[in-house]
Amino acid sequence: MKMDNFIINDVSIRHFSDKIGEVQDLFNQLTYSHLPVENHGIYMGCISENDIRCFEAEKSLEDYQYALEGFFVRNTDFWLDILERFAQNNTNILPVLDEENHYLGYVELNEIIALFNETPFLSEAGNIIVIQKGSKDYSFSEIAQIIESNSANILGSFISKIENDVVQITIKLSPSGINEIIQSFRRYGYKIISEHREDNFNKNLRDRSKYLDKYLNI
Repeated sequence: MKMDNFIINDVSIRHFSDKIGEVQDLFNQLTYSHLPVENHGIYMGCISENDIRCFEAEKSLEDYQYALEGFFVRNTDFWLDILERFAQNNTNILPVLDEENHYLGYVELNEIIALFNETPFLSEAGNIIVIQKGSKDYSFSEIAQIIESNSANILGSFISKIENDVVQITIKLSPSGINEIIQSFRRYGYKIISEHREDNFNKNLRDRSKYLDKYLNI
């Protein structure tokens, strides 16, 4: 999907010569966390609203160029890469540059999230399962084999957590017999992190625990 369709130009890029007070007033009218800044037609970076609130109103952006954050995306970037860039820079706006570093406009976080909402991972009906295994012990080919051998398809998957050499993987599956898939993952050494009503293993554990409690209280 071409990013050119999502580039916005309704707020012009700011200039080194702009007064801080003017940019502060502009932030009062907008909901953006940052605004792009240029000097003689060259993109220099973004100024954040949090920073500019601390600056002296009569000075110019050039006086505070050290505070500019140099993040941007290309108009050829894939939307998932752009979503990652939003997360890395804690912003809701990203300047877009072409291959010659010309400023083309910006993209909004909400527009890119809307693209994610249209993917099968969110839009299609299915089951979501979160599994866990050592970072050196899992493989996506094995995960796919486990799922597909149980007559299900993967609608999407991503690594949702890495901690202490342990990886958690979130997977969305086509509607299917989730219990059989869960038990298959356990046989291959995966821990099931998500809760599932269809999980007979956990149900049996709970039943046995209740039975043991009852026995011990006799």
